[in-house]
Amino acid sequence: MLQRIQTIYLLIAAGVSAGLIFVFELWMTSDGVKVFATDINYVFAAFLTSAFLSVVAIFRYKNRKSQFVLGRLNIILNFFLIGFFVYQSLSVSGETAVSEKGIGMLLPIVSIVFLALANKAIKKDEDLVKSVDRLR
Repeated sequence: MLQRIQTIYLLIAAGVSAGLIFVFELWMTSDGVKVFATDINYVFAAFLTSAFLSVVAIFRYKNRKSQFVLGRLNIILNFFLIGFFVYQSLSVSGETAVSEKGIGMLLPIVSIVFLALANKAIKKDEDLVKSVDRLR
């Protein structure tokens, strides 16, 4: 059902992935230019895909297993984003491209936390339904 706690968690994860990327910069170059997720096409697409998967998972409430799988896929996508940000910030020698890291690099971590909480609530619902089926 839509009034479950996992809906709130998934909405927050979608809001972090789709909304906060416009607010927080990923990093600042040595020239003082702020780089947002919208400036890099594949990062922007990954954030929007993450938000889309969260919204789709909300409306898959009748099929908890597919909702759980979508949450896992979304967590994996966010781990790829974290890996890209770590690679981007560590592989550049000196201060040529990434001068100052922004809080936008932590957005996938926040999203992963809420997706894990949503998956935990989905698993709890699935276990509750299985226990009720055993009693019948």
